Amino acid sequence: MNPKKVFEKIELPNVKNIIVIASGKGGVGKSTVSANLAVSLARQGFKTALVDADLYGPSIPMMFGVQNERPVGGMKDGKEVIIPIEKYGVKMVSIGFFISAGQSLIWRGPMASNGLTQLFRDTDWGETDYMIVDFPPGTGDIQITTVQKLNLSGAVIVTTPQEVAISDARKAASMFINPDLNVPLLGIVENMSWFTPANHPDEKYFIFGQGGGEKLTQEFNTKLLGQIPLIMEIGEGSDKGMTVYNQSNKSMIDAFDTLSQSICEILSVKA
Repeated sequence: MNPKKVFEKIELPNVKNIIVIASGKGGVGKSTVSANLAVSLARQGFKTALVDADLYGPSIPMMFGVQNERPVGGMKDGKEVIIPIEKYGVKMVSIGFFISAGQSLIWRGPMASNGLTQLFRDTDWGETDYMIVDFPPGTGDIQITTVQKLNLSGAVIVTTPQEVAISDARKAASMFINPDLNVPLLGIVENMSWFTPANHPDEKYFIFGQGGGEKLTQEFNTKLLGQIPLIMEIGEGSDKGMTVYNQSNKSMIDAFDTLSQSICEILSVKA
């Protein structure tokens, strides 16, 4: 059975590229990568959208400082649509906009899949060059539904250098290249590659080990799209709705600019 033939596709004709950001386990900074990648693309002049597909643990609203906002409804071509929240030039939707803070989402797999489908299908995205999809960790219903229903441009795997993270990232990468799914693997992002103290920006401490991301790229014959350092102030800023571009750490800005430019080169999209 070929899963890509089971479900009717969601047509998003005005969205040129859909990129999913995935990881094998939680805690590797996947949402941080998704948020800052989206902002980096928007800063380069691309029309950018961001879908928070982590229905059970949505974090994008907080990372953009818009957790208290609620999307409004509208009409387009005779149908009701969701008008996405926009900040830093990024249009975004998240289940977090529709539930109270601290409220848990108690949905079985089919309900979660239907809810995710609505976020994609019923939102007025307008003309979009890049849609970034922040996946939950793992290889479950949300990932499978997205692959089945959308025409994806590719997947980016986020990992840390730790062997336990590499082991789980390997499983995530294997899912996308499965012949029944066959999603292009754009490359690997190694997050928390080293720790750099704020007062000593030239120092690097490899507290999670070295070479994990490169090892994964060799296994899957793909690219190392970027290495993101671990900087405490960046994590603190994310909790306050600040991206790396609202802060002054040049190494982080350079890292995300390199990441977004690498993806642009792979997909050969021009603003």
